[in-house]
Amino acid sequence: MNINSQRPSILVISFSPIHRDARVLREIGALAEVGEVTSIGYGSQPPHVTEHLRVPDGAPSLPQTPAGVARLAARRLRSCETAAPAARAAIDLVGERRFDMVVANDARSIPTAFAVAHGAPVWADMHEWAPEERAHVTSWRLLVAPLMDHICREYLPHCAAVTTVGQEIARLYQERYGVTPRLVRNAAPYARLSPSPTAPQGVIRLVHSGGAVPGRRIEAMIDAVAALDERFTLDLYLVPGGDGGAYLDRLKDRAAGCGRIHFPAPVPPGDLPATLNHYDIGMYWIPPFNTNARLALPNKIFDYVQARIAVAVGPTIEMAQVVDAYSIGLSSRTNEVQDIISTLKELTPEAITRCKAACDRAAHELSFEQERGTIHDIVRSLTGAQASTASSA
Repeated sequence: MNINSQRPSILVISFSPIHRDARVLREIGALAEVGEVTSIGYGSQPPHVTEHLRVPDGAPSLPQTPAGVARLAARRLRSCETAAPAARAAIDLVGERRFDMVVANDARSIPTAFAVAHGAPVWADMHEWAPEERAHVTSWRLLVAPLMDHICREYLPHCAAVTTVGQEIARLYQERYGVTPRLVRNAAPYARLSPSPTAPQGVIRLVHSGGAVPGRRIEAMIDAVAALDERFTLDLYLVPGGDGGAYLDRLKDRAAGCGRIHFPAPVPPGDLPATLNHYDIGMYWIPPFNTNARLALPNKIFDYVQARIAVAVGPTIEMAQVVDAYSIGLSSRTNEVQDIISTLKELTPEAITRCKAACDRAAHELSFEQERGTIHDIVRSLTGAQASTASSA
């Protein structure tokens, strides 16, 4: 432990561009209230860290070299654990540094965390159900899924703490790997906002924010709004996916014939609630193309709550449970376009006003302030550290 400050030194590993990874940024902010944080990952230095060890942006986080692919195909999984170029770079960057605890974000970073922990406790933060992260992609399912299962089976029981994003995914980790994760949901920080008035003349302003990622079937939301009457408008705040924006361009082409659908420039995660506050309904329909989609409880649902707007979602288990439990919107029976249309038609201006008020009542309970307490508890239990009283409200 840092002798001068009595604050533990904490290493956070995430093979992502941390400076724009909303979950990891919130995690680091909470950890910085307790200790001195060093981050390691792609991209520029995120806020709240004392040092950032930058992994080369082009270094893959999976063993995608010819030798690595051969080992994956031969199921030489132990030799693949830290064979990815990003993992090797991370281990070299850490060098001889020692930390009081190490946080591994996602399964692929767990072996690296143990390699640099030197006996310090490791907390695994599982952002989703790792064995089926991209199981809808054949090459990933055949080559990478066995490695993710191997890592979870070999390492999770040895982690000092495990967390994940929702109760249903936590249950899967318990059933398959015998660990009991605590929940750290993808909740947004509490925003001091009030519900905006529902638009006059019956106009209903729909909004969706997130990544333009093929498989999420954003086309269905576009098609539904295009088929609705002139009262409905839709703004899509979309960040281009890893395809260089090709899918986003296809979505724009699909919506081109409807003048009520627009694509404003995406805004930083911290600015989303205030931006979304001007709308009436935040929407998200995602087909259950894999386990993570079927059990999704993503950032955007909590962004909509903090924005104090009504929420309209598909029958996705965790999202529908939150919507129903807090009476903040509606969930449809299926993800089909006709059901999306029917659900949106049910949200009259009066119903939207009631849902906005319900979001306002639930905003504290569904904010990151609740998750922050769990993070502080984990650090205290692993290091004995005490959280700062200067944590944000």
